[in-house]
Amino acid sequence: MGIVRTDEHRRSEIESFRRLLVACTVACKSKEENDIGKRPVMSADDDVVQDKVVCVTSGVSYLGIAIVNQLLIRGYNVRIIVDNQDDVENLREMETSGEMRGTNNRIGIVMAKLYEAESLSDIFSGCCGVFHTSAFIDPAGLSGYSKFMADLEVKAAQNVIEACAATPSIRHCVLTSSLLACTWKDYSLDDVSPVINHNFWSDEALCIEKKLWYALGKLRAEKAAWRVAEERGLKLATICPGLIKGSEFFNRNTTSTIAYLKGAQEMYKKGLLATVDVNRLAEAHVCVFEEMNRTASGRYICFDQVIKNDEEAETLARETGIRVNLIPETENASGNAAREVQLSNVKLSRLMSRVRNCKTTF
Repeated sequence: MGIVRTDEHRRSEIESFRRLLVACTVACKSKEENDIGKRPVMSADDDVVQDKVVCVTSGVSYLGIAIVNQLLIRGYNVRIIVDNQDDVENLREMETSGEMRGTNNRIGIVMAKLYEAESLSDIFSGCCGVFHTSAFIDPAGLSGYSKFMADLEVKAAQNVIEACAATPSIRHCVLTSSLLACTWKDYSLDDVSPVINHNFWSDEALCIEKKLWYALGKLRAEKAAWRVAEERGLKLATICPGLIKGSEFFNRNTTSTIAYLKGAQEMYKKGLLATVDVNRLAEAHVCVFEEMNRTASGRYICFDQVIKNDEEAETLARETGIRVNLIPETENASGNAAREVQLSNVKLSRLMSRVRNCKTTF
């Protein structure tokens, strides 16, 4: 199946971004009205807080748009990196026509190739943090995600982290990895725990053997990011989400959806086929980023649902439009049941619950 970034796909992304701006205008106005009379006396450092700027790579991708929305609602100024001139021109046209007016010029748009390192430090300058969402499209249109794209993923992650470390204003970076970077292991081995959490890493050799290029790309990119961050002293957090879902998610996130579902039958049998709503995932990104000033760090697994039965599997197939054969015609040929494992997102759940409780108390 060929996947290319068509004009229709690009228009869909831009239309989604336009709707985001309209929604954010209403949300931001409502928030400002509710906050009147509740604001504390300003300190000498409040001008820094008011002028907070962050950068989002692939900012018009399906996840990127959701993250930008969460950031705008929370009062951030957002610098969006896009990878082609058409997106820049379309977004600038929206700005000129007044469709961006409601955001009070809090969005900036920059074109850059993430695997070309030279200009990233200049783009990040003045930002306090970066969200690296790393959304790639197969330029050849030969598959959802190729081995070549896995190499691009690694190069982009290294460049982004290097540029963050070299930029004095950057304090933190949040990188979007994948649950697949944690779950592809040989669970028949006795020394492999049946509970998969943020400490687990997929087996690189197994990903190569099964030609799971999307899992391999996310795995290698995340490991490269951690290596560079530790060498350069940059505070990094990575989020490992399940299959990203939401409104029209398959039409707007085609490449990643198809690539993620390679090996879906095996994931389903082991209890590892998990999904997450795009808006909750975006909220998790911002929550982790804001808590990095205190204690948040390391890796976080993020999912809402684990597909556990045939009915849920059929629902997922209808939603994606892909007839993935999750249910094999015959069970394990040896007659032995596959070893089911359990996913744990306790670390992220505790963090987000603590943040919500603190806000409610305040």
